Amino acid sequence: MRETIALLLFSLAVCAQPRTLTLKQAIDLAFQQNPDVVLGKLDEQKAAFEIQAVKEPFLPRLVVGSGLAYTSGFPMSIEGSAPAVFQAKAVRNLYNAPQGYQVAQARELARSAGLQSAALREDVALRTAALFLDLEKAVKAGEIAGRQVDNLQRVEAAVRLRVEEGKELAIEGKRAAVNLARGRNRAQVLDSTRAQLSRALALVLGLNPAEPIVPAGEERSTPVLPADEPESVAESLRDNREIRKLESDLAAKNLEVRSIRAQRLPKVDLVAQYGLLAKFNNYEQFFNAFQRNNVQIGASIQIPVFANSADEARAAQSEIEARRIRLQINDTRSRIESETRQAWQKIRDAESARDVARMDLDLSREQVSVLLAQMEEGRTSMKQVEEARFQEQERWLLLYDAAYQLELARYELLKRTNSLSAALR
Repeated sequence: MRETIALLLFSLAVCAQPRTLTLKQAIDLAFQQNPDVVLGKLDEQKAAFEIQAVKEPFLPRLVVGSGLAYTSGFPMSIEGSAPAVFQAKAVRNLYNAPQGYQVAQARELARSAGLQSAALREDVALRTAALFLDLEKAVKAGEIAGRQVDNLQRVEAAVRLRVEEGKELAIEGKRAAVNLARGRNRAQVLDSTRAQLSRALALVLGLNPAEPIVPAGEERSTPVLPADEPESVAESLRDNREIRKLESDLAAKNLEVRSIRAQRLPKVDLVAQYGLLAKFNNYEQFFNAFQRNNVQIGASIQIPVFANSADEARAAQSEIEARRIRLQINDTRSRIESETRQAWQKIRDAESARDVARMDLDLSREQVSVLLAQMEEGRTSMKQVEEARFQEQERWLLLYDAAYQLELARYELLKRTNSLSAALR
């Protein structure tokens, strides 16, 4: 019993070990294990098998068996064939227009499933990158919050000492204590946020949510972006998987209409049969001659005489669906162009915010240097220095957030231009 408990505790400890990942490693894991990506691959496989399923009538179908039976009187048929010791039948479509259109439709739907899976991988890549950057930012914010708590502890200790010496009012001591408590609460909230983001990222990566994920703290290079906004719009529309999928769906729907309307065309099947007959079925009594081995080969021709109103209704429904897809294609093109332009504007705004945050940080760092020099000369207190350091840490947080927003905006633009996966991998 003790060994079982020890083994369980050891397993839990192993499972709780943090996993350090770079952004590229996270993207690779997502492409391998993300549930949505896996389901997309299964849909691709299902669509590929559907092609084989609808192609089957064009391949020879051979059926062998026996129609063995005892006969008293005239030999009657068994399932459309004369009683036989052994029989075989082969059927193959020679001309079947509806089936041919169905095969072409299945190929288009398989192509659509592949495009849907590729678009899904791009979505998962952006979702993974966003969560990874969120987690990375939360980790850095937690580190800064810890340093801020240290600063606030020193300020609170200095103020408490001055209150005891009668150099500060008691309310200043309470204010310093409240600021310290607020800083500790902020650090705790950031730690909870980090744990929550780690679990969310683990779910996207197909990992155990109980396994903590730690960003590797890498230095990533700036991804290569299109030269300007017009080029980005052109790239986003040139090879967009969402538009290509809709176009493939439209082609499949048009093929469905043609398949339904082709039901009025003739169908020709090649048929070959073999039968091994027996004398105990009384063939010699009712036929002039008896032959044990019998073979026939020919064609089965079916010509529809009247149009089917149900087929016409189904064709009309499919035409309505085709018109709806055309409207979706036009709407998607407009939406993608608008989103691409918005992504460029977001990058410009993020770059401006990052530059301002960097300037603000430089100013805050210079202020700390000035106060340190003044403290050495006895012209300022340690409280003012620690408060300035606190403000410097706040400026670091703003710079991290601005850098995060800029990097995420770049990834969003790359997704719009259908190149995010290649850039991240």
